[in-house]
Amino acid sequence: MLQIEKELKTLKIIAFTHKTTDIQNIGHLHLDTAQRAVRLQEMRVNSGVHELMYLSTCNRVEFVFVSDQLFDSAFRRKFFLAFSPVADVKWMEENAEFHEGEDAVHHLMRLASSLDSLVIGEREIITQVRNAYDESLSFGITGDLIRIAIKHAIESAKEVYTQTDIAKNPVSVVSLAYRTLREFNLKNDARFILIGAGETNTTMAKFLKKHGFHNFSIYNRTLDKAEKLAAHLQGSAHALEALNNRTTGFDVLITCTGSEEPIVNAALYEHLLAGENNKKIVIDLALPNDIEQSIPHKFSVHYISIEQLRVKADENMKKREKELSVCHEILDKQSLLFEEVFHERQVIKAMQGVPQKVKEIRQHAIDTVFAKEMEGLDEHSKEVLNKILSYMEKKYISGPMIMAKEILLNKPN
Repeated sequence: MLQIEKELKTLKIIAFTHKTTDIQNIGHLHLDTAQRAVRLQEMRVNSGVHELMYLSTCNRVEFVFVSDQLFDSAFRRKFFLAFSPVADVKWMEENAEFHEGEDAVHHLMRLASSLDSLVIGEREIITQVRNAYDESLSFGITGDLIRIAIKHAIESAKEVYTQTDIAKNPVSVVSLAYRTLREFNLKNDARFILIGAGETNTTMAKFLKKHGFHNFSIYNRTLDKAEKLAAHLQGSAHALEALNNRTTGFDVLITCTGSEEPIVNAALYEHLLAGENNKKIVIDLALPNDIEQSIPHKFSVHYISIEQLRVKADENMKKREKELSVCHEILDKQSLLFEEVFHERQVIKAMQGVPQKVKEIRQHAIDTVFAKEMEGLDEHSKEVLNKILSYMEKKYISGPMIMAKEILLNKPN
């Protein structure tokens, strides 16, 4: 048992998340996809770890690895410098979480179940964990321990999502805005005006594109940002002041900028209508608001503000928080189950050499111990003896292995 605990303790995690540092700082730890394979392969060798997995999302970067080295500041320094020779080791040491052994396994289960996410209950993380493992596997840098830990984490997350309502009600403002918009049953050729090309509008636009919408006009103070988002959406990009020149009307207006004053006043809104009098949809995700507050009263409009969405988000979060205790109970049970899975795996690994050893004993007996006796046998006798030995070999392999598993795992077969 001590040997198994020692083996599990080689599983380690260094995590940089929204809980430990500013999200913008985490961006410095993202590896370019084109260079990722080479960088991580070199990192595994230079840090001296046996296995390595790299997870990178918009609000976290995590290194999952296997090493029998002492998990102290000296090792961490070597690990960080293996990631980048110019790494700010002091900053990385002070802004990371460190997990080891059973704690590392529990962290992976919480991670895949979204309990450690910026938005609890967002299921996207389970796919990100799976993809990160598959990518690291394709690089040839993972092994058996990370494999069974990730497999168990994903299975545990599926149980959390299946047995609780943790992911039932959306709590992110963008998700709620999108779901609200879908209630209007818009056609896929609906005309969208997006004001602002920051993270919020970009995320919203990705939702829209994924579900078939394709008619986008993006307006932004910085034109190159508008062009970048427009290229992704196959829409048109414009400078913010070009709103005054728009003459083609719209169906949905979504805005989110950092302006301290309203971007769209009553006069500009009336101009954007281009003479159309049907009811429009306006989603204002900015704080302070980008839409002048007189507009919902002067015009026929479905107005959705960030304040309304945040109230709903808070209500949904409270519902999710009620589910947390159930989630923790599930993960506690899964932690105990992993101990059994890991224990059984270690026993199987330890006994993998038994069949080969039995074969070697058999061959040694024929070639050396009873070599003279074998020479005195005719071909028929040799054939009969080989059949007997083959039968005994199979029985001596399967029987003791089953008995050993029953004894070591305390599980009757």
